[in-house]
Amino acid sequence: MGKLMRRVLLLLVTLSFASCADVSTEAQFPQLTYAHLGKFILDVSKIEIVNKFRSNYEAKTVEHMMPVSPAVAAYQWAKDRLEPSGFSGRYAVFTIVDGTVSTKSLKREDGIKGAIKIEQSELFEAKILVRIEVFDSNDRRLAMTNAEALRFRSVSENITLNERDKIWFTMSETLISDLNKELESSIPKFLGQYIL
Repeated sequence: MGKLMRRVLLLLVTLSFASCADVSTEAQFPQLTYAHLGKFILDVSKIEIVNKFRSNYEAKTVEHMMPVSPAVAAYQWAKDRLEPSGFSGRYAVFTIVDGTVSTKSLKREDGIKGAIKIEQSELFEAKILVRIEVFDSNDRRLAMTNAEALRFRSVSENITLNERDKIWFTMSETLISDLNKELESSIPKFLGQYIL
């Protein structure tokens, strides 16, 4: 085989590998913030934000791969919306109890129909559970409220990685929006005497 033929063959192989490369760029996402929603000013001297949720990194959970996980978004919510403004010695604790996003494979059609039909292949279930407590200076709990939100979303078998990340981002965004509604109702109801 001549030198020219080898060069042409090498060029063709190189081009075929280059065409297989993913030329898409990683999607960029805005930071989720909640200060524009206003503050809950609590009659406490400090507010602790505690994330007790830990990803288990199992195959059926995906929150650790998300652009913004529910737990991170909930942490930002607490940072933006809860403010201490008291001198009583009381303190509040905002605890992130759960922030799991699990995935489940959906049944698809077999045979020729299944081969040519694009189907929903995966279901994501996102969950956020938080607790807000008010304690006195002797660490006795004076008041407490919990709030929880759930979101479900199925995705197509031909989804790209960027499309998946966008769906995950939107799931976290809408999940915390749902959580916000729950907290806007439960904070005045259960912690009302500690709101300034």
